[in-house]
Amino acid sequence: MTRKIALLAIGGNALLKEKERGLQEEQLENARETSEMLAKVVAEGYALCVVHGNGPQVGNLLIQQEAASGQIPPYSLDICGAMTQGSMGYMIERMLINRLRFLQLDVPVTSVLTEVVVDKEDKGFVDPTKPVGPFFPEFRALELMRSKKWKMKEDSGRGWRKVVPSPNPIEIVQLDAIKTLLRSGSCVIAGGGGGIPVIRDASGFLVGVEAVIDKDRLSALLATQLQADLFIILTGVAKVALDFGKPTQRWVDRLTASEARRHLAEGQFPPGSMGPKIESALGFLDGGGHEVLITTAEALATEDPATVGTRIVKD
Repeated sequence: MTRKIALLAIGGNALLKEKERGLQEEQLENARETSEMLAKVVAEGYALCVVHGNGPQVGNLLIQQEAASGQIPPYSLDICGAMTQGSMGYMIERMLINRLRFLQLDVPVTSVLTEVVVDKEDKGFVDPTKPVGPFFPEFRALELMRSKKWKMKEDSGRGWRKVVPSPNPIEIVQLDAIKTLLRSGSCVIAGGGGGIPVIRDASGFLVGVEAVIDKDRLSALLATQLQADLFIILTGVAKVALDFGKPTQRWVDRLTASEARRHLAEGQFPPGSMGPKIESALGFLDGGGHEVLITTAEALATEDPATVGTRIVKD
């Protein structure tokens, strides 16, 4: 009997939390805590695919590269994404293997270095807006714009930052491999950081590009193409709220797709917080999915998965 598939999306801050220094030991401990939550989903009988963010980790890597730029040539952003896919995949993979062994669950775990094709004509390439990496003084920013052809913008008096496109994902290159691994019984870690952004040239060959793919958008696409039974989006609140932060705030246990769409149009879910997650949930349901769960890692790890969080379902 084929197991149901659950796709679970976690942020890069699951391994590198706010106010932490980013030490290897900190990230490994955070990966251990995350593995307890992931193993709980596996214990519920799901074939699990995990997508993780990598924003803090790529940011730190770019700072390291700038500090050493006089001695070691820096890598392009697509290769930095691949590097963090590998390092974060390894940390999550090792801790999840250990947790499953502790629970006496004979389930292999595999990380897949994942490339994601974007459209070279995507409007994001015309006006890049996604800031990445360290802040630079103006003189250094001008030098980088001249020598590396970077696009940079001044950020509220704090300095200049590189800005890159955030195009929509259209094709997951390693999709068949991910499907095969899930069918064989593996837990799969894939699409880290939204995937390594590539385009296809005139001959159909892959070429890396300087861009960042939104992790939630990629998660929704991957969940749809895997025909996942459950799409889990982890966020900073245990449930979705209406009138968030107001005296009339109320937590929601369940929303239909049409209700979620209406509340989104009414501005209940701001673009900088819950909005992208609701959009991803709706994209998954529109693509044939049946159920989305939005909650926190802590709630999923400690509460009954059947009752935790907010569930968004088809009408």
